[in-house]
Amino acid sequence: MKHYKLNLLTLALAAAGFSASGFAAQETTADTAKKLTPTEARAKAKAEAAVEIIEIKGFRRSVVESINTKRFSTNVVESISAEDIGKLPDSSIAESISRLPGLASQRLDGRASRVSIRGFGENESATTFNGREQVSIGDNRGVEFDLYPSEIMSGVTVYKTPNATLEAEGIAGVIDMQTVKPLSRERTIQFNGQYEMTSLDKLNPDGKDAGARGTFSYIDKFANDTIGVAFAYSKMSSPNQEKRWNAWGYPDFSVDGKNYSVLGGAKPFVRSSVLDRDSALLVVEAAPNDKLKMTFDALYVDFSDEKILRGIEIPFAWGYNRGSSALAVDPATGFVTKAKVSNEYLVVRNDLENRDAKMNAFGFNADYNLNDDWTLNFDASHSSVEREIWSFESYAGTGRGDKLGVGDNLSYEFRPGNSGAVFTPSLNYGDYNLIKLGGPRSWGWSTALNQKFGVVGNDLYENTAQDGFINAPTVDDEMSAFKLAATQMLEDAGMFTKMHYGASFKTREKDKKSEGYFMTLKDFPAMVTVPEKYRMGTVNLDFIGMGNMIAYDSGAMLNDGYYVLTAESLTNQSHSFKTWTVNEDVLSLYTQADLEAEVGGIPVTGSVGVRYVKTEQDSQGTAFGSVNGLIVASPTDIDHSFNHVLPSLNLIFDVAENQSVRFGAAKTMSRPRLDEMNSSVGATYSQQVDSNGNNWSISGGNPLLEPKEALGIDLSYENYFSDEGYFSVAYFWKDLNEWIFDGKYQVDLAGVADPSTGKVPATSRATGSGKVNGGGGTLQGAEFSVTLPLNIVTEMLDGFGVIASYTSVEQDIKDPLGKDFELPGLSKEIISATAFYENNGFQARVSARKRGDFKGDVYGIGFDTQQVDIEGETIVDAQIGFDFGEAGFKDLDGLSIFLQGQNLTDEPFVSTQGSALKIRDYQEYGSTYLLGFSYKL
Repeated sequence: MKHYKLNLLTLALAAAGFSASGFAAQETTADTAKKLTPTEARAKAKAEAAVEIIEIKGFRRSVVESINTKRFSTNVVESISAEDIGKLPDSSIAESISRLPGLASQRLDGRASRVSIRGFGENESATTFNGREQVSIGDNRGVEFDLYPSEIMSGVTVYKTPNATLEAEGIAGVIDMQTVKPLSRERTIQFNGQYEMTSLDKLNPDGKDAGARGTFSYIDKFANDTIGVAFAYSKMSSPNQEKRWNAWGYPDFSVDGKNYSVLGGAKPFVRSSVLDRDSALLVVEAAPNDKLKMTFDALYVDFSDEKILRGIEIPFAWGYNRGSSALAVDPATGFVTKAKVSNEYLVVRNDLENRDAKMNAFGFNADYNLNDDWTLNFDASHSSVEREIWSFESYAGTGRGDKLGVGDNLSYEFRPGNSGAVFTPSLNYGDYNLIKLGGPRSWGWSTALNQKFGVVGNDLYENTAQDGFINAPTVDDEMSAFKLAATQMLEDAGMFTKMHYGASFKTREKDKKSEGYFMTLKDFPAMVTVPEKYRMGTVNLDFIGMGNMIAYDSGAMLNDGYYVLTAESLTNQSHSFKTWTVNEDVLSLYTQADLEAEVGGIPVTGSVGVRYVKTEQDSQGTAFGSVNGLIVASPTDIDHSFNHVLPSLNLIFDVAENQSVRFGAAKTMSRPRLDEMNSSVGATYSQQVDSNGNNWSISGGNPLLEPKEALGIDLSYENYFSDEGYFSVAYFWKDLNEWIFDGKYQVDLAGVADPSTGKVPATSRATGSGKVNGGGGTLQGAEFSVTLPLNIVTEMLDGFGVIASYTSVEQDIKDPLGKDFELPGLSKEIISATAFYENNGFQARVSARKRGDFKGDVYGIGFDTQQVDIEGETIVDAQIGFDFGEAGFKDLDGLSIFLQGQNLTDEPFVSTQGSALKIRDYQEYGSTYLLGFSYKL
C-alpha cells in the first residue's frame, strides 16, 4: 500500500505547519481514481485536522490538540496539551489530569498529588515519561505528581485501554508525560513568571504566605533543521497554610446507662510549608538524513517540602482519666457533644518536617528506516530517585511524665458536624514560665531508653525520657530499561497493514530504610525553660479555642546539642518491618498487527497484539524477634518468578463522517505494592509444628505475591461534530482476579537463623501471615464527556465554550472469605466542568471538579501508609488572562498575563473513621492566588 505512505508524509508536513494544499490536490486526484482505504481515510482526516489547528491560539488550541489526540489514537485515551512549553492549563500536572473524564485526584497537604483512573487508585496505574516507566518517591509504585513540574511538560496522555507496545502495565491505565519535540517547533525563547500567595495569613511566625516561580525555555534548530534543541529550567517556591483538626478516635462513654461516642483525644495544629522545586529539562533531536532520527532527553528535579507544625496534643477520654464527665449529649447522633476533664497533661508540640527528593531521568531513542518496509527502533533509559524524610517532634509541658507538673481542667464542645472542637482551657499555653521543654507524658516505653538514662524501676522517671522524636525513613528507587523494536509495512496481507515486533528488558531496585530516634534533653530529668535566643513569640490557636501557645525554633535547639538521640529500632520492631529491598527484572516480548477492513460497508481500523511478560523478583530483608526487650534480626533473601500473557484488541468503526464506535478488549495486570511484597518479617521458631506442618511462624511482607489481573472491555461512541468540539458516551467493564487481601501463605526460609538463638534450624518451611492473592469481582461504569464550542449555536458566541464530563462507577468485589471489599481510590461519581471564553487576546475560565467519597492512603504514625475513608469534595478554580499580541498590540507581541485562583470555595479535606461524624482529619487550606506573565520572543 505505497499510497498510504504519501498520506503519512502529508500528515507529517501538515503537523509541522507546512502548507498541504499541493498534497491535498494530489490526494483529491487520487481519490477520484481510487477509494481511500480506512487507514488512508483516517490519515487524511488527521492531516486536515492538523492544518485546521494552525490558526487557533491559546487555551482553545490546547483543547483542540487534546481532541485530536483522542480522535486519532488507536487506543481509548484522554489528553491535555500545552500551546507552548510551560503553558499547561493548570499550575500542576495532577490538577490538569484530574479534569479529564474518569480521572480524579487526591490532595496531599492541600496539593493535588495522587491520581485515580476510573475507580482505581494510583497503585493500579503506571506512569511513564516519554513512554518510559518511572520510579517513585513513595514507598510503593504510585507516582506523586507534585514531583513533576508542569512548567516544562508539553502534554500528558492517559491510556485507558492498552496495546501490546506500551512499556508499562496497569489495570487502571497508563499516564504518559511528554516533553517538547524541538524539530517540530520554531525557534522560541520564553520566560514565564508567577507570584503566589495564600488567603490564610502565615499561621506560624517563621512561615511564609507568599512565593514565586519562574521558567526559562529555549527551543531552536540548527544545521539546516537537522538538529533541534530544547532546554527548560524552572524554579518554584510555593507556600501553603493549613489549619488541621486531627482526632485520635471516639471511644464509648456511658451516660445514664447508655453508650455515646466521646472524644478520645486530639492533635490539632497549624502548618506553614514551602514546596521548593528546581527542575531542568534538555531535549536534543537529530535527523542527519531521511533514514535516521535520534532523540536524547534528560530531566533533573530537586524537590524539597519543608513544613512547620505547631499545636497542642490534647488527651481526653484516652488520657489519664482523672475525672471526666459529659456536659451535653446528642441522642440523634450518639455523641457526647460537650464534656470536661480534670487534671490532664497536654503536650505542646513545635514540630518540623522535611521531605527532600532528587530525581534524574535520562533517555535515548533512535529510529532507523531500513528500507521502504522496515523501521528499526532502539530505546535506552535510566531513572533514579533518592528521597529522605526528616520528621522532628519537640515536646513541652508543665512537668515531666504523668506524676509531675500542673494539670489542666478543660472542656470541649464539638463544632457542627463534628468538624472540630472548641476547647476551654484553664492554663495559659503561651506562658514560657509555665510551659517548659520536656515530655509531659510517659511515652518513652523503651528498654534501651530506660537503661541508657538509668531510670529502670524509678517510680517518677521510668518511661519518661522521651522529650521528642525523629522519624527518618529513606527511599532509593532506580530503574534501567532497554528496548529493541521493529515496524514492518505490509502489502497484500489481507486485513493487516503493519506489524510491530519488540523486546524490552528493565531492571528495578527499590530500597527502603526506616529509623526513628527518641530525643531526650541533655539535662534530663529536668525540664528546661526555652532560652530567649530560640523564642519566636506565640502561635494563635483560636480556631480550637486554645488561645496562644509558645513557639520556638526546635530545629536550632537540636542542632545546638540540647538533645541526646537513642535509636528506636533497638526495641521497636516496626522499623524492621519497614526496612527492605525489592529487585525486579522484567523481560517483555510483543507483537502487534495494525489492521483495516470493512464490515457491512463500515470502515474498521485498529490493532490486535499480545505481550509476554516474564518477571523475576527477589527481596532482601530481615527475620526478627525480641529477646530481653531488644530486637534481634537475621537476614532474609527470597526470590520468586512468574509470567503473564497479555492479549489486547482495539477496533475503531467509522460509522459515519466524524463519528466512531470504539471497542477494546484486553488482559491487564498491576504489580503488588512493594511494601507488601518484601521479605522483612517478624519470626518465631517453635519445636512444635503447626497445622501446616511448619515450625516457623512469620508475619509481615510476602515476597511470593504476584500481580493482580483483569480482563477489561471498553465500548464507546464518539461524535466530532466540530473542529473544536465532540461528545462521547463510553461503557467499561473489568473482571478482576488475584486481588490482594490478608491471609496465610507458606514460604521457605532456607538459611535463615532463628533470631532467638542465632542458629539455623533444621527445618525451613514457614507459615506466613500477610497479604495473599485471592478473591476478586467486577467493576463497571459509564462515562459521558463533551466539549462544546458555543460558536456552533451562533457566531456571536465565538470564543465561548464548555468542557464537561460525568463518570459513574460500580463495583462488586469479594475477599477470599466472601466479604465485600471497596477498592481504594474508587469514587462512585466523578464530575468535571469548565466554562471558558477566549477571543481577541482576552481569556477567562472557571473550572470545578467533584468526586464522591472514597478510600485513600495517607501518612500515619511513623510515615506508615494508612488507608482511611475520605469524604467527597468539590474544588473550584478560575483564571483570567490577556494576550497583548492576540489583542493587536504589536509592540507587546508575545506578552501575556494572567490571574489564577485555586480552591476558591476553601473546600476542606476530610477523612473519617468509619462514620461520617467520626472525623479523623478536617484540614482547611484556604485559597491560593497566582499572578503571572509569559513572554515569548
